[in-house]
Amino acid sequence: MRKYEVEIYGKLEEMPHLLEGDFFHSLELFQILEKTPGITPFMAVATQENKVVGQMLVILYHRKSLFPPYLYTHAHAYGEGLYAPDAEQNAIFPLLLRSITIHLHKRLCFYIEFSRMSKKMLGYREFRKLGYVPIAWQEIHNSLHSKLPQERLSDKQIAMIEKMKKKGISCREATSPEDIHRYHQLLKNYYRLKLRRFVPDETFFQKLSTSSNARNVIITYKDKVIGGYTCIYNQGNAFLWFSAFKRKTYIHLHPDTMTIWQALSDAQEQDAQHLHFMDAGLPLKSNLYREFILGFGGKPVTKFRWFRFYPKVINLLLHWLYKD
Repeated sequence: MRKYEVEIYGKLEEMPHLLEGDFFHSLELFQILEKTPGITPFMAVATQENKVVGQMLVILYHRKSLFPPYLYTHAHAYGEGLYAPDAEQNAIFPLLLRSITIHLHKRLCFYIEFSRMSKKMLGYREFRKLGYVPIAWQEIHNSLHSKLPQERLSDKQIAMIEKMKKKGISCREATSPEDIHRYHQLLKNYYRLKLRRFVPDETFFQKLSTSSNARNVIITYKDKVIGGYTCIYNQGNAFLWFSAFKRKTYIHLHPDTMTIWQALSDAQEQDAQHLHFMDAGLPLKSNLYREFILGFGGKPVTKFRWFRFYPKVINLLLHWLYKD
């Protein structure tokens, strides 16, 4: 039986030479997160004979709330991690998951969340053993390899987009400190009442703008930022991580439609196979945002998001509510 060792790293200088191939579990993202106030990254690394065979990046967000608990931490991992081509993922993943769960529990992390798992049932037994609760969550992605994005739109949508362009709506990548600041302000205002979402410090978006794997884009009208998004290009696909728009203020300009449309267009120009919406809203039967993005020709797929809360009573309640 192969013997693996697992270590949790919280500082860049302590880490061994890591695997490459998944931005969400990369050294590059770890470096960006480490320099961002309000965020602490942890990398769980599995080695065999001093060779890295698997790694899992978990992001610890330090959060504030108007309601108890007023100060708390929330950990989030995007996917199951990265593994060497010849590694036994089925054996390594449970070790990484257990190690990072224990580490975060000792740090009194209020809740841990795993999303964007590659397969719905991946790690089901291991998550259950550690007290995680599976919640069916609808994910949406648009295929870009079989049809052009505009071929999935209605004639009405196409006409509206062309009309908005003629009115002077344009877009550009936010690379200057001023543009990134304006985009960050838009995000903060947009997510202010969306308690589940966390907007990182402006430093995070400044660092992302220097990465070849990321783009911050703003939608403007008369030099006013009315929309914007952050897209990650990873493993041949595009991932819409953040998006925001002034839908009510500029309702006549349809900034929501122009923002999502630009993200799709950019992803297609970058030769991405798919555009994945990393958050299509809460898993409610009626979800206006989810219905809105499905209007661009996306495909809904139901997967599990896994949650584990530090207070046992919350876990017990979730187990009862989401019996499967």
